[in-house]
Amino acid sequence: MTLKIAVDPDSGTAPYEQLRTQISEQARSGVLPVGYRLPTVRGFAEELGLAANTVAKAYRALEADGVIETRGRNGTFVAAAGDTADRNAAAAARTYAEQARRLGLSRARALELAEDAVRAVFAD
Repeated sequence: MTLKIAVDPDSGTAPYEQLRTQISEQARSGVLPVGYRLPTVRGFAEELGLAANTVAKAYRALEADGVIETRGRNGTFVAAAGDTADRNAAAAARTYAEQARRLGLSRARALELAEDAVRAVFAD
């Protein structure tokens, strides 16, 4: 199994975000199985022609999302996160719903605004 990542320097999306997105999608789809060992930050940065800080930033974001886990000197691995993304998204949705209610929005208006936001983010 080989980790396949393509970073487009001409993209409007930051390189760390391209890296984060691709690793996350590959882990979620099963292309990268649970327990797959990711390259070291320095090695991966060198391989991709990126700064080590760029790869480190992507790894930190992935770890915060529960997609990967760092095991000290043993390395960084795809986490057995299961439905971590669903749980995090549900918590964010609940926070949004509570805030919309406090603001006095109707349920229909809150849903409409949420759909607009999702549509805007997933348009790319």
